Amino acid sequence: MQSSNSRIEVLLGDITKVRVDAIVNAANSSLMGGGGVDGAIHRAGGSAILEECKRIVARQGGCPTGEAVITTGGNLPAKYVIHTVGPVWHGGSHQEEEKLAECYLNSLKLAVANHCKTIAFPNISTGVYHFPKEKAAHIAVRTVKEFLQKETSIEKVIFVCFDAENALLTQEEINKA
Repeated sequence: MQSSNSRIEVLLGDITKVRVDAIVNAANSSLMGGGGVDGAIHRAGGSAILEECKRIVARQGGCPTGEAVITTGGNLPAKYVIHTVGPVWHGGSHQEEEKLAECYLNSLKLAVANHCKTIAFPNISTGVYHFPKEKAAHIAVRTVKEFLQKETSIEKVIFVCFDAENALLTQEEINKA
């Protein structure tokens, strides 16, 4: 069996171009697209993603922080987009760390439930939500490693970082024992 580290990699680049079964979108609770990675995914994926998001909102309302929903990948190379809502950083006193871990865990569970073997994550909450990048990288990698120890159906997790700082911090976390 592969070690969990060989199943995790870091890529500096554009998540909308990655060929995996599912990419994760750092969405807002309205699921209607926005700035950053959310806007980029909606633009690159086309109207099919927004149409499915509208149906999800009509059925259940928005998506609460830490939860995840899945839609088609539309025009993206990925078959699916898993939308998760990261926490806004308020100094760490509002369960932000637990909510960020839930984003990764719930996204991975949804990937498994939809028979995805490969999944790509952005750096959730480290942009306009101001989650400290070093802390976010630690939570992301720890959560994914723990999940992969128990779940063997996911063959590859790729952290697709938009900036070099996040890529370096994420790689450092992966390299830790």
